[in-house]
Amino acid sequence: MSGNILIIDDEIKLLKLLGMILSQENFNVKEASTARSAMTMLEQYEFDIVLSDVRLPDAFGVELIKSIKSKYPQLEIILMTAFGNITDAVQAMKNGAYDYLVKGDDNEKIIPLVYKALDKVKDNKSRMVQPTVTKGFDQIIGKSPLILQAKKLAEKVALTDAAVLLTGETGTGKEVFASAIHEGSDRKKYSFVAINCSAFSKEILESELFGHKQGAFTGAIKDKKGLIEEANGGTLFLDEIGEMPIELQAKLLRVLETREFIKMGETKVSKSDFRLIAATNRDLEDEIKQGNFREDLYFRLNVFEISLPSLRNRKEDLKVLAKNFIDLFSHKLHLSSVQVDPDYYKALEINDWKGNIRELRNAVERSLILMDNNILDADSLPHYSEKTIPESESLSMRSLEKIHIQKVLQYTKGNKAEAARLLEIGIATLYRKLEEYGLK
Repeated sequence: MSGNILIIDDEIKLLKLLGMILSQENFNVKEASTARSAMTMLEQYEFDIVLSDVRLPDAFGVELIKSIKSKYPQLEIILMTAFGNITDAVQAMKNGAYDYLVKGDDNEKIIPLVYKALDKVKDNKSRMVQPTVTKGFDQIIGKSPLILQAKKLAEKVALTDAAVLLTGETGTGKEVFASAIHEGSDRKKYSFVAINCSAFSKEILESELFGHKQGAFTGAIKDKKGLIEEANGGTLFLDEIGEMPIELQAKLLRVLETREFIKMGETKVSKSDFRLIAATNRDLEDEIKQGNFREDLYFRLNVFEISLPSLRNRKEDLKVLAKNFIDLFSHKLHLSSVQVDPDYYKALEINDWKGNIRELRNAVERSLILMDNNILDADSLPHYSEKTIPESESLSMRSLEKIHIQKVLQYTKGNKAEAARLLEIGIATLYRKLEEYGLK
């Protein structure tokens, strides 16, 4: 479990100590020593929890809570007081605080209280989005013959407990298919657990899958349950299985054969009953020839293969997919009455979409940010439109890029990490461009 926490305290030593403690629990922590700097951070970043001192140089914490909750009602706030003043605590709760702590009273209370507050935040978020969440095979959008065939196969295999191998290019919707198969199975009452095998080193991937005991390796400060154990009764989805190190492939094969596993640093054998769905954008038979993938594991995985089509081979679905993303992001961005010019869809059709549905999703989100007067047109798609180069010679590609970056930063309220994601560039590249264009 992780969340974003803002700590507000003018005692710098305590501020740093709390930051270190919460960071070790895998929370993303920001620190502020004044109410003013805290409000600036709240405008720039999205937080789940605020941990605030009751006495600040430029504000009274109890009143600060009232101000924060009026602007950011989704946040949970924990007040810290060095005085144990029950009056402050009661008033803080009235103003919307989740709870309060007495400094130095019992430091062991901080972590459990933060976790409880985070649970409440996540419960509230899930209730907010639940009415608009589409599950099962309704997630799979399109009427092209290729996607309908893939969907038909998925619906049939969902009724069984067979292992499934999803193949296709990056961004074709393999995790959506895996989730739909889980929802269509008898295991839907249990967890659907997913991991991308290409995102971790061998050691971390092994820990994530099998779990570990405290002290199993440097940094293992407490016991950790692995995803194989978490998937018990449900479905384990291994994305980019072709990227799994060959040493781990042998361990995974044993789990599939025996349904038994051993945590790192432990000798006791544990059991887990799960359904496996794997996905890859590689040719596993070619990987076997090159010695990068075990043939016996391939036969275990490839009980039922479903090949997912690329977007360029199902362009008749492009418009309906784009409309779905327009509706999705219009809701998220609180946009109303968005008008779509026919040229917008034409601009989408001229692209090859090498990143497939994921690339289309990002393009639609970015174009909604860049559009003017609530009208989506070809100019809203600078990377894909034939109108990328303007008729006016006064607008160079350099100036267009500067304008583009400015608009995205305005949308993210200065959050550079989020801006880099939307711009599809690295954070270091974004900082370099900000310096190059003199943007602050």
